[in-house]
Amino acid sequence: MPPANSLVAGRLALDFANISSSGRELSWDEFVSFLVDARLVSEERASRLRPLTVNEPQAVDAVLLRIRRLRESLRAIFSAVEQEKHYPASWVEPINEILRITEGHDELVASGGGWSLQFVAREGGLEWLLAAIARSAAELLVEGSQAPIRRCASTSCRLFFYDDSRTHRRRWCSMKRCGNRNKVAAFLKRKKR
Repeated sequence: MPPANSLVAGRLALDFANISSSGRELSWDEFVSFLVDARLVSEERASRLRPLTVNEPQAVDAVLLRIRRLRESLRAIFSAVEQEKHYPASWVEPINEILRITEGHDELVASGGGWSLQFVAREGGLEWLLAAIARSAAELLVEGSQAPIRRCASTSCRLFFYDDSRTHRRRWCSMKRCGNRNKVAAFLKRKKR
């Protein structure tokens, strides 16, 4: 998983697709850490979510199946969009499954001496943790082939990102993470000649 606070994709669903990209299964703790990094849950809420693997293992296992299914579906869809290929409608079903349960309302909540707008779910099941991610994915898919979804040009990275640069020619997931490293390597290679 990328280090904490390394959300670089520019869209929540893309950052979600990027977590734990090493081919191994995403763990509950990694997912909860992602939710904190994405500011979808507070550290306080995360501290109540993490022990659920012991307190409610069946509920966590059930939602982990949905989490993994959604993530794999998003990876496949975003790869197809990035390569300008079509994908079957069945690939969006994991997104729709989550969107179907997202019933609730917006509410003003006191926050640090001011106010913030927070979505309050009608029900409190663990599937709700995926609601904002599914909504983000749906918004990207509505953009269709016009969505500037790219992959990092670094062969050791390949994270997805949303290219909202002025020229739409962004190559790196972030300059801090891959851009500078690759530019320095290219400079050193030219200097050796």
